[in-house]
Amino acid sequence: MTDPAGRLRVFAYVNADRAALYRAVMRVFMDAKARFTLHLRPQEVTEAVAFARLPEPADSAAVEAALGQLREWGNLEAHPDTADVATVEEFYRPRYLFQLTPQGEAAERALSVYEETLDKRGELQSAALSDIRTLLDEVADLADAPDVDGGKAHRALSTLRDRFEGLTSRAQAFMSSLQRTIDLQGVDVPKFLTYKETLIGYLERFIGELVVATADIGATLQRIEEQGIDRLLEAAARRDLADALDPTPEDHGAAYAGWQARWAGLRSWFIGRPETPSQAEVLRARARAAIPALLGAVVSINDRRFTRSDRTADLRTLARWFAEADSDAAAHRLWRAAFGLATARHLLIDAETMEEREARPVPARTSWLDAPPLRISPRLRSSGRYVRRGRPNDVIDRSSEKALLAEAAAAEAAQIVAARRRLATGMRMRLSEMVVLDVTEFALFLELLGETLSSKARADEPAEVASLDGTLHVMLEPVGDGSTATIVTAAGRFSGPDHFITIRDLVGLVATADGHEPGRPAALERAAQAITIWR
Repeated sequence: MTDPAGRLRVFAYVNADRAALYRAVMRVFMDAKARFTLHLRPQEVTEAVAFARLPEPADSAAVEAALGQLREWGNLEAHPDTADVATVEEFYRPRYLFQLTPQGEAAERALSVYEETLDKRGELQSAALSDIRTLLDEVADLADAPDVDGGKAHRALSTLRDRFEGLTSRAQAFMSSLQRTIDLQGVDVPKFLTYKETLIGYLERFIGELVVATADIGATLQRIEEQGIDRLLEAAARRDLADALDPTPEDHGAAYAGWQARWAGLRSWFIGRPETPSQAEVLRARARAAIPALLGAVVSINDRRFTRSDRTADLRTLARWFAEADSDAAAHRLWRAAFGLATARHLLIDAETMEEREARPVPARTSWLDAPPLRISPRLRSSGRYVRRGRPNDVIDRSSEKALLAEAAAAEAAQIVAARRRLATGMRMRLSEMVVLDVTEFALFLELLGETLSSKARADEPAEVASLDGTLHVMLEPVGDGSTATIVTAAGRFSGPDHFITIRDLVGLVATADGHEPGRPAALERAAQAITIWR
């Protein structure tokens, strides 16, 4: 229901006078509907509202007035109450039973969702990542089956949708609150300094789990699409309309398009494109950038606490000087000394003034108050700017320099692809079998080896990690015979205990599943992203 201005009247009670009483009355009707009570008498509403915390107590007259106003706005509807009528006078006296209208119920539910969303705390849900991996494995099993079970497909996809929406909404809320914490807006400083260690550990733990989960989820999504996701989406759409009275082809098309959009959103969140990174990569970058920003905020807090040499302290000191000024004249002198705001008389001098100064020079120690005035160009006072006449400067052509930079970037990316092709073979081999490595190959190998060795708790146990960008999986196993591996590089010989090493490509950067090399532009682009991370 709308008024002549096109506004929804069922939401008028939110900002009206005595809005707290209207909200209390509407919550009474919502609670009654939850108990399958359809109608309420004014006396019953008054008794229920008495337990609500209101700025002013509400008597029966106020509640009846609120019921009448809500009825006028379309939130409630009234029916004659003829029960317990003993006389003709009671029959003709207006008595009503009130109940919610569909519009009023929808408005109150919308407000409840609004308040629930505001109260929802942001968090990085590592458990949600694990649940999404498990649910995707169930979807993969359903896609692999010859016959689609519509009930199981709808249940699995619905649960997956809810878990994914919770993950994304909570992550967005957490990053927003984290940025407010870093900006120190309304944050208690001692509490912030105590909280930072827990927060940094929380971010590092989630980043590590997100790297591993993104690679696994991306591979599972691609496997499901190869098996055929359209059958499951069709089954889920049919399940949505199973209880509809007379569904039309348009209804089915809308339901199917909705499931396609949800699947596309899930895919784009975990699988990026060469020109657009995935949302998981964006979240990981934001979380990583928050750690140094958080440490920088701590340093800034310590500087302000111990040195107090910031602009805020200076302005507070200046304000105290203004308050302690003996007179307005002293305050004006302090203003001129602090800010130096005066008419600029020396920006552009005309020829006559220059000739006069050359004929009768003024000593440098002469005060501006005692010196003769300077006559400046009137254009500066009338327009506030002075523009040089003539044609503008030519635009410098940088196309050759850009071509050289693009060529150097392409060459560097090609070296990265070659290095990954040499190392990420997926075969188990000894470190001693890597006889000679060039500069790029050795840099990548040293980075992977360092990450893997740092994850080992004991020297005699195997270790496996994913690279920082989540594209490579490294398995390192002790040989056990005490042998030493020596690798020849351009910078010299690299020696250490020999191990078995297995390096697998997780995203198909080196080769596709059938062994063919992927498209060169996409491979070079992803290689450039990879070198940016591990360098």
